[in-house]
Amino acid sequence: MKKSLLFVFCLVQLALFAQEQELELPYPMIQRDSLYREDQFYIGMTYNLINNSPPGFSQDKFSTGFSAGVLRDFPINANRTLAIAPGLGFSYQNYHQNLFINGTAAAPIYSIIPQGTYYSKNKIEEYLLDLPIEFRWRTSTPESHKFWRIYSGVKMSYVLASRSQYTDGQSNVIIKNNPDFNKVQLGIYLAMGYNTWNFYGYYGLTPLLSKSATIQDQSIGLRAIHLGLQFYIL
Repeated sequence: MKKSLLFVFCLVQLALFAQEQELELPYPMIQRDSLYREDQFYIGMTYNLINNSPPGFSQDKFSTGFSAGVLRDFPINANRTLAIAPGLGFSYQNYHQNLFINGTAAAPIYSIIPQGTYYSKNKIEEYLLDLPIEFRWRTSTPESHKFWRIYSGVKMSYVLASRSQYTDGQSNVIIKNNPDFNKVQLGIYLAMGYNTWNFYGYYGLTPLLSKSATIQDQSIGLRAIHLGLQFYIL
């Protein structure tokens, strides 16, 4: 009986000692995810500019753009600071300017609104399906989601719908899905920053309008420049 009690006492002491040793392990002893991925979703807001424009062309008011989508992060090095990320998204872009698009969708007519002419609205709108692919460098670690990033990429966009509108005191001219708008647009972009705030810049390699859109037999062109902020979400 004494031997049994002594054996039980030794087991209890051993268990208490083991528990005490476990509690003294360095804190925090948390297993980290070594296969983490970063920045799977994005939301962007931009101020839109036009480059490569015809003589007399100018912008007015505030032209804006909004975009959102998902990116699949594929790290390509051991510490996961380099990655490639293809994605899918949607965007809305508008451009307030003085290019008057008259006529019909089947036969649009282009002209520059003379300086001093009153009009309350003249804009181009596009709704796009975006297919970005970007190369990523970042200083991320498994322990923190606050890091520096530089993401550069190429984005191909398909115009789902387009619309131009001119409004003055007497008329309201709306042309939808003008065939002169390039349906497929290609551009390059750069997003860089720290944590939540990231500068975003985009330059369109493809003109907004095809060569069939002319003023006095001269192609109109119009290449988009977008400057703004991009927010990434896990």
